[in-house]
Amino acid sequence: MEALDCIDPDQYEFVGFVDDDQNKKSADFEIYSRVILNQYPELHFLAVPGSPTTYQDRKKNIESLKINESRYITAIHRSASVGRNVKIGYNCLIMAGVVLTSNASISNHVCVLPNTVIHHDVNVDEYTLIGSNVVVAGGTYVGKNCYVGSGSNIINGISVADRSLIGLGSNIIKSIATNARVVGNPGRELHFKP
Repeated sequence: MEALDCIDPDQYEFVGFVDDDQNKKSADFEIYSRVILNQYPELHFLAVPGSPTTYQDRKKNIESLKINESRYITAIHRSASVGRNVKIGYNCLIMAGVVLTSNASISNHVCVLPNTVIHHDVNVDEYTLIGSNVVVAGGTYVGKNCYVGSGSNIINGISVADRSLIGLGSNIIKSIATNARVVGNPGRELHFKP
């Protein structure tokens, strides 16, 4: 429902939601099965699944829709601030109060939740979800298929490698390895015993 607030009604007429769970109900909007994807090739889509427990499945879930990239939209809330030379890919959701400053790059299939600030020269790679009230300082790289929990801060000039999870309210002051789970202030990696 939050994504719906970001879709410009002057540009798109909202038809409904697509969900694999046909038991879901909505009093206000139609919920369709995936059949609609092929039934109406003129329809456009915004596919923005994700949570801290399912973020690593984002790429697989979006690719399973098997629709051409030209059918995806990018939705940017009217209160978001997008600076000079910012690049935003397709199938992105930029929510209310987000600030993207100069030369930031947001790749395809990225969600940025409300009131997050992504500073200059930051690169957020594909299939990543960034929570609300996050600050990503300049010159930072956030890899593919990452999840950055709400209220987190990431220092300038570091890398967050692919498929990493940053827990809620964490302060990240050094680069993070692939598949890491990092929490706390300062952020420390969690290691699970086999």
